[in-house]
Formats: sequence, C-alpha cells, structure tokens
Amino acid sequence: MSKTALVWFRRDLRLFDHAALHHALNNAANNGQKVICVFIFDSTILAHLPKKDRRVAFIWHSLVQLKTALQEHGSDLVVRHGDPVELIPQLAQEFSAAAIYTNHDIEPAAIKRDASVEQKLNQQGQQFHHFKDQVIFEKDQILTQTGQMYQVFTPYKRAWLAKLQDSDLQSYPVQPHLHQLATIPAQRMPSMSDIGFEEIDIAFLKPGMDGGEILFDDFCKRMARYHETRDFPSVKGVSYLSVHLRFGTVSIRELARTALQIGGEGAEIWLAELIWREFYQQLLWHRPDVVDHAFKPEYDALAFPNNEAHFAAWCEGRTGFPIVDAAMRQLNQTGFMHNRLRMIVASFLVKDLLIDWRWGERYFALHLNDFDLSANNGGWQWAASTGCDAQPYFRIFNPTTQSQRFDPKGDFIRRYCPELAELDNKQIHAPSLYLHPQLAYPDPIVDHATQRQAALALFKRN
Repeated sequence: MSKTALVWFRRDLRLFDHAALHHALNNAANNGQKVICVFIFDSTILAHLPKKDRRVAFIWHSLVQLKTALQEHGSDLVVRHGDPVELIPQLAQEFSAAAIYTNHDIEPAAIKRDASVEQKLNQQGQQFHHFKDQVIFEKDQILTQTGQMYQVFTPYKRAWLAKLQDSDLQSYPVQPHLHQLATIPAQRMPSMSDIGFEEIDIAFLKPGMDGGEILFDDFCKRMARYHETRDFPSVKGVSYLSVHLRFGTVSIRELARTALQIGGEGAEIWLAELIWREFYQQLLWHRPDVVDHAFKPEYDALAFPNNEAHFAAWCEGRTGFPIVDAAMRQLNQTGFMHNRLRMIVASFLVKDLLIDWRWGERYFALHLNDFDLSANNGGWQWAASTGCDAQPYFRIFNPTTQSQRFDPKGDFIRRYCPELAELDNKQIHAPSLYLHPQLAYPDPIVDHATQRQAALALFKRN
C-alpha cells in the first residue's frame, strides 16, 4: 500500500480548520500514511495577468507563511509552477501517493480542470477526494421547496439560516494529527521572478494566516457598529477580509460562528454579506452561463453604444464626477474598492455611460485584489439590472447625491482627488457647478439627467 497522500492547496492557504487537510491527516493516521502538502502556481491563469499583480504577491507571501508553519512541524510545502492538469498527476507519481485531497472550487474553469486531473489520477490508479470548505452551504444544498435554485436573495438567506446547524460551523481540526505530515527534503520556494512576476509591496494587505487573524480580531471590536459604518468609504467600517476570504487565509466557519456569537444588528448584517457571497456562488454553480451572458436573457444583447473614450475616462478616474473618479483611482492605486463605491461606479458605467457591464466586470477582474468570479459577476449584473435579484432597470443611482450621502464631508474624495482638496464640503461633490478655473479637474463627460433617460429607453426596448 502507498505510504503517502497529497493535499493540494488552492483557495485555502491556511493550516487550521481545513477540510481536505483534516480528512487527509485523519485517513493517514488510520492507514499508517504520511501527508505531503502541495501548491501549484497555475500557469494557465498567471499567463493572462499583469507582471505586477498584488494577488499573485498575496498568494506568494501567504505561501511563505504556510511553508514556514509546515516546516515547524517537520515537513514542507511542495511548490511548482505550470499546468496543474499535468503537474498534480506527476507529483502523485513522484511521491507514490495513493490519493490526492483538495477542496471544492465551483468556478466553471476549475470544475473542468479538476475533472481532467481526476481522470488522469484514476488512470494511474490513484484516488481524488474533494470537500466543501470555502462556504457553509454550496452547490444545491439550499433549494426552494420545488427543488429549484433561489433567484432572490432574501428567501435564500431565510432558507440558509433555517438550515444552519451547529455542526455546519464546526471546525475541521488539523492540529491533532499534524504528526502525520511527511518528513521531506527542504523544498525550494520559487521567487516571484521565477513565475514571471515583479516584486510588489503588499504589506498593507496583511497577507497570510497571520494577516487574516490580525484583521479579523480588529474587526470583531467594530462588528457591533457595522450596520452604521459600512456604507461610508472614508470610515473604517468594513472588515477588509475579502481578499483573505478569496484565498482562504481565514476560515468561513470561524467568521460565521463569531458573527452569530457576537449578535446584534451589526453582526447580523455582516453575516448577511457572507450569505450574499454564498448566494452568488450557488448561482454560478447552477448557471455557469452567467460568466459570459446576462442572467436575464432579454437583457443579454442590449444595444449599448460602448463609447471607448468614455470607458477610458471611467477606467482612469477622469469622468468629472468626483465620487466615481476617487473610487476608480483608489482601485487603480491599491486594488481595493469599498462595496458602496462598487455599486456607484458600476451603475455609472452602465446607466450613465451606457457601456456593457461586461466591460466593467473585466476591468474589475483585472484590478481587484479580492476578485472572485461569482461575486464580481453577481455584483455587476445586480448593478446592470441584468442579473439574479438585481435592482430594477429604472433604479438609477445619481452619482452626485450618492456622493453627498455617503461621503458628506468629501473626505474620501479629497484623499484620491487631491486637486479638489480646497473645495468646501458642498462644492466638492459637483465642482463643475461652481467657477473654479484654476482646478485641474475635468468637466463631467455626460449629463446625468440626459443619460438616465437614454438608459431607460435602452432597457424599455427589450
């Protein structure tokens, strides 16, 4: 019998509460096996990314932490760069593994990749075990009474909460069996340049398990006020954990369990945000076609003018609408964008500039530190009124009133549009209404009222 098993890390870069690692270690203890942990820098994904990519740097630094933690237990992390469809079966052969353990990834490309890996492993006589880990409920675990997917969030949330048991939030402990980790020769960690990327400073993201713990501990002290602070981008109101959720340096079970323990309105609303994440994941699993198409077929081929100059102005933060420009500059400079601002800039792109939501979705996919296909697609289709439980097409954000409401003193605008810093709290939301010839700031590229009518006409034709 083979004496080893592999655990393939992907969106779960931690050494605690880890489903696949838990099951691999337990089985190894029962079968007298040893466990080897592996990670693949997937060249089929990395090839399409810019050479300075904060997400790759976040993964790299998180892997260094994971590697160090494994070394402290007498093992190491095997890191390779290439196509996992080829490399995982090769590693399974190299280490004479009986089985490979990993956690689910429900994105369409990942499902296809994993099917190819499993086929090759089976041909080699090796097993492929995969587990739910990154969500509380996945795939078709939450269905309507008629066995259909939920298309509206509120009843989905109600069903999610009704189904929840203490067992759903229990940790998958790994500490008791870490002695089952294999003692292997020291493994070389590829450098950022080895995998084709440049070094980039991401200390502000606090990568790795340690960073996730620091940010979560800090947010727990603020969670009770989340409902009061979450919509204001100049306030430290959100958790800043989205990139950690994306790459699994935190545990969704610990986050949800803590929210329920803290209780109160702030914790309940933050838990609802975690449930939104799962709502969009189940949507993507049921409807993988939404990657390229509108959830509502009647809106799939809207005749957007798609003015390329307007799109460039949106991307670069020079639309003449300060809240939009500040948000886009923040994204470009840091890779972060507050959720309220994501709604504002998405609505502006689709309903004011009349540009296809897929253009904006792709731009976010390239620049967001926390890019997650299901959430990004769901959020954009929500804003564009083309999606599942989306806002109706006639609900169109006024960027100026949104600015006045959610950045009332202009603090966020001043941070990212310093050329407007000297304007008072009223003028800063619509500088074009006031005569400031010295301002190096563009006039609005469109008139909101005019564009609103054009957007309504565009949607009514379908």
